[in-house]
Amino acid sequence: MDIVRTVAEMRSHVSMWRREGLSVALVPTMGSLHAGHLSLMKVGKERSDRVIATIFVNPLQFAPNEDFETYPRREDSDIQKLVEEDIDLLFAPDVNEMYRPDATTTINVGGLTDCLCALSRPGFFDGVATVVTKLLLQALPDIAIFGEKDYQQLLVIKRLATDLDIPVEIIGAPTIREEDGLALSSRNVYLDTKSRSIAPSMYNILNQYASDISNGNDIKKSLQLAKQNMQKSGFEKIEYLDLRSSQTLQACNDIKKPSRLFAAAWLGSTRLIDNLAIT
Repeated sequence: MDIVRTVAEMRSHVSMWRREGLSVALVPTMGSLHAGHLSLMKVGKERSDRVIATIFVNPLQFAPNEDFETYPRREDSDIQKLVEEDIDLLFAPDVNEMYRPDATTTINVGGLTDCLCALSRPGFFDGVATVVTKLLLQALPDIAIFGEKDYQQLLVIKRLATDLDIPVEIIGAPTIREEDGLALSSRNVYLDTKSRSIAPSMYNILNQYASDISNGNDIKKSLQLAKQNMQKSGFEKIEYLDLRSSQTLQACNDIKKPSRLFAAAWLGSTRLIDNLAIT
């Protein structure tokens, strides 16, 4: 696996592959790789000839009170995992390579960023949209793969690619979970022993009430019971537990169209999110 630190180096590799008629997949990450990230790499390998993984902890998507400085950074072990997955190229730039000192442009995706995570993390999706737009334009891949665990983020990225006419197919890949149901996340390392034992309850509760709603139970009552059960399980603050459209994120009063349950809650200093489709 080649490792490059500049946009010019990455573009040189992509240009060489293009001359050979090869297709390219991009898998953007912030590093501290786990099985969820590696599942995205596998999708890239299945659907393209060459795979670029990126590792960049993006300062634009962290608020001043968030964990940018302490976010887990494990480049050496990440490189080993990528080598084992037979990834072709790692793009791992520093901040000055990604953002010029005088840069003033950011990307805002309207509509999808006025609910759910956007309410408690103002500016987060602008940071995500900006860095992903840059990565897509820097690499110009055929496909880019993102996990459904961050479903709102996935929709934002699909929308920006469409609206800005970026010629790339955005692919959503299924959430990867621990055996007890907890969705994999780099921030799970923050959970202490007690919080880790509580954390899988989010998935279990979502699963139960997704099934209830699917079977025709009253939606408002089901959501109220789900919140109560999360509180009883030990979640200290529930930011949201909503039923929303899978396409627009508008709140749903029925399940006549594709919909999902979305949840975000805190255990100590760790914020957990998850979502499940209503079938």
